[in-house]
Amino acid sequence: MTATSQDVELAARLRLAVGRLSRKIRQQVAEEVTQSQVSVLYSVERLGHPTLGELATLEQVQPPSMTRQVDSLEAGGLLQKGGDPDDRRVARVELTTTGRRFLQRNRSLRNAYLVRRLARLSPGEREHLCELVSLIEHLAEPE
Repeated sequence: MTATSQDVELAARLRLAVGRLSRKIRQQVAEEVTQSQVSVLYSVERLGHPTLGELATLEQVQPPSMTRQVDSLEAGGLLQKGGDPDDRRVARVELTTTGRRFLQRNRSLRNAYLVRRLARLSPGEREHLCELVSLIEHLAEPE
């Protein structure tokens, strides 16, 4: 299938709109934590008890950078490091209770931001957006 100029324009508009909305949502952070650190926390939550190397790979950073991020988050009480029971040379990290609460507050702030934005739409616009979200979810599915 050959893309038409309308398809290319639609793709560009969609990319820009999704990117802008994503940036605005990411700016809604519960505390003085960088976006990179928030990403690390979400990755730890997703992976459970990852090694520093696993985190560095997932976050696409060098191991020394990940060590600095984790050390900072540990100092803030959001993560804790521990050894691997099978290999004492390996450090694993996990969320603390404070880290879990932080992520929940973060999600709540981000959802509240979107709820405020949605409240500005008419009922018809919200209904139309619901249909569009289904289409965006379809676009985001694995190929």
